Amino acid sequence: MDLELFQKAPFGTLVPISGSLPAGGSWSHQAFLPQPLTESSPELSGCAYRQVANARAALAALDSTAQRLPNPRLFRTSTLRLEAQSTAALEGTYEPLVRVLAADVDDDQDPSMREVLNYLLVAESAFTWAELGRGWSLTDLADLQSALVKDTASECEHSGQVRPIQVVVGRRDGALANEIPIKAARYVPPPPGPDLEARLRDLVDWMQSSRHDQIDPVVAAAMAHYEFEALHPFHDGNGRLGRLLIVLQLYASGVISEPTLSVSPWFEQRRAQYYDALLAVSTRSDWSAWVEFFSLGLAESALATQKRMLALATAQAELKERLRGTPMRSANARVLIDYAVGHPTFTVAHAAAALKMGNPGAKKLIDSLVKYQILAPFGDRVYARRFHAPRVLEILLSHAVGSQ
Repeated sequence: MDLELFQKAPFGTLVPISGSLPAGGSWSHQAFLPQPLTESSPELSGCAYRQVANARAALAALDSTAQRLPNPRLFRTSTLRLEAQSTAALEGTYEPLVRVLAADVDDDQDPSMREVLNYLLVAESAFTWAELGRGWSLTDLADLQSALVKDTASECEHSGQVRPIQVVVGRRDGALANEIPIKAARYVPPPPGPDLEARLRDLVDWMQSSRHDQIDPVVAAAMAHYEFEALHPFHDGNGRLGRLLIVLQLYASGVISEPTLSVSPWFEQRRAQYYDALLAVSTRSDWSAWVEFFSLGLAESALATQKRMLALATAQAELKERLRGTPMRSANARVLIDYAVGHPTFTVAHAAAALKMGNPGAKKLIDSLVKYQILAPFGDRVYARRFHAPRVLEILLSHAVGSQ
């Protein structure tokens, strides 16, 4: 880590750390310890405040749209898959979006896809807590982290606990090829120990405390996301958990009433700016640049989510209108269209379970909708063949942030 960057006005202090080299000998360096968050907002520029206002307006528009739709939860599955694909890509695990949309969470998967799909399970658990009005604790976060890395290359003896080891983040430009990782790192978070655990516990409490009179909820979410990433409390999964916590915090603060918001696609398209803006808070307390960037991301993510939601609702209506032009009069056909809008691809068994009917009946219903070009087979699998509504998949692929 380039210690010279932290000599002006850092948001925290450098603390000495040391260790042993695998080949023998020892090293000494310094880690960064961010200041705890306070009960007041940092001083921000006029541009930052304007962008915060834009973000609040965009989030309000998204929430208004969600509340007008008969069943906004219908669009959560596809939003989570978009988020899962992008949040993993930000951390270096890339899976094509179309493959993520088609993957079955319950199937055996290669470690790369497992890493992406684990996010779906983690997010569903977290959103269930939120809907029940239940907060989250340090233990809850540790459990989510354990689930996030389960059956992946990142799973290890430290999974599910605040890290007991020193870690580093990234590699700085200009680092020598033979430089040891701790010194070649772009950022070195706080050392492990009781203090790190106490600071994470304090942050968890801070995130769930109401302080609307002192700090705008968007600013509070930006502050908490920075602090979580700066602490880097787990050996892996911090970025993915941190971005999930953005949505949870906005939901808990009442800014959104349905957690159907995907933020990672926007940040993934601007990953260098994202990491630079976070680091600038640590090195020179540049809260204005970070809050402005973060708020712009929320605003554009909310707009993209709203557009996708409306497009899917339109597609849902169009598919049902097409159904009315066929001889089919089964109420289950309409229910299956709803299911296809909410689930990008599915099997006969999935449809049967959703409609509470046997597989033969579900297969007959699907075949009829395929005949009238409302549904279509997906892929070329013979066993456990999948189906989809082509218009729905087209919308999801075209409305991913950054492809517009």
